Amino acid sequence: MGSNLDITQFTLQNGIRVVHLPRPESAICHCGLMIEAGSRDELTEEMGLAHFIEHCLFKGTKKRRTFHILNRLDNVGGEVNAYTGKEDTAIHASFLNVHAERAIELIADIAFASTFPEKELEKEKEVIIDEIQSYEDSPSEMIFDAFDELIFSGHPLGKPILGDEQSVRSFHKKDILRYMSRRYHPETMVFSFHGNIPTKKLKQLCEKHLSAFVSNTALAARTPSPEVGQKIEVVDKKSNQAHFILGCRAYDANEDKKLAFIVLNNLLGGPAMNSLLNLNIREKYGIAYNLESHYQAYSDTGLFQIYMGTDKNQVDRGVALIHKEMKKLRDISLGTRQLHNAKEQIKGHIALSNDGGSSIMLGMAKSILLYDRIEELDEILKSIDAISAADLMEVANELWAPERLSTLTYL
Repeated sequence: MGSNLDITQFTLQNGIRVVHLPRPESAICHCGLMIEAGSRDELTEEMGLAHFIEHCLFKGTKKRRTFHILNRLDNVGGEVNAYTGKEDTAIHASFLNVHAERAIELIADIAFASTFPEKELEKEKEVIIDEIQSYEDSPSEMIFDAFDELIFSGHPLGKPILGDEQSVRSFHKKDILRYMSRRYHPETMVFSFHGNIPTKKLKQLCEKHLSAFVSNTALAARTPSPEVGQKIEVVDKKSNQAHFILGCRAYDANEDKKLAFIVLNNLLGGPAMNSLLNLNIREKYGIAYNLESHYQAYSDTGLFQIYMGTDKNQVDRGVALIHKEMKKLRDISLGTRQLHNAKEQIKGHIALSNDGGSSIMLGMAKSILLYDRIEELDEILKSIDAISAADLMEVANELWAPERLSTLTYL
């Protein structure tokens, strides 16, 4: 990301926050509206509704049909898309900078003037059910949702973003409007723009197209997820390969120790081929083809998990080796060179992830939603440099104590 001297932030009269980072060297702009509304904000009977809404936002507005929505940016070589997460929904676009107003107006129309015609809703249900069925055909994907349910038992964070066939078939326009009235509020929205446009012009366009939206209902508070104890589950899936996840609750997005855990997780099982798990389980013993760890920080909790796909006869050996690598990190302090290399690697990963225009734009929006400020790249890199070997041992022992680790195995 750029420095604070480059980034401009302002708030529209209705409360929507706007963040702008110029991109003078490029003819391409990226912008998006991120809303603090995800699957965790669903009621019990609404499982999958946030994702369903995201799909149906494109099915017609007060002045456009689906065809006209899809063509509005496609006709000028741009693109518009959206996604739903556990805690947010985003509508975003990429386009030549001469089409900035076209993109901003389209996103506003989709977000604030969708009409959700019942006929279109029924068609979209079938699309999403196909998506769910495709997902359920893949145990290596399905196990992640099942592990979420294990760790966040009974809480919306543990429910699949897509929902299930029964819940999706039950949705109607009234359900969409009820959910949106709870979470689609100006104060839950950030509009992010990364491109070559004067800030004064961006303010004018945002005031023109985004400032009319208001909400007349109270913002619904989020419910924290209660702690659950260690869980060990084995499920007979009769699949060709075994699938295994080990994990636990982890730090939330605002925890000071979060960055140290990001470094530790990357060292253990990040995407690089030289992660400890990859070197000592896949390369040394040839036990697993798919093997990596993940850390997801939410606004008020977090999730750590290691996934392994392997031959059914190799599961016990693979699990023992995973525990061995985690124990080393709990018991043995990293040497100076190993610590330096671990920090340099994660710094490179973070810098590369901030190299794409669209990812920078979405990252700024996410940062405003979580922290109400931009986490600058230089600031993050300096914080990583300050992490000590003792810091890594502390978080390893705090989060990876054996009694905290739950497992789910598909055999």
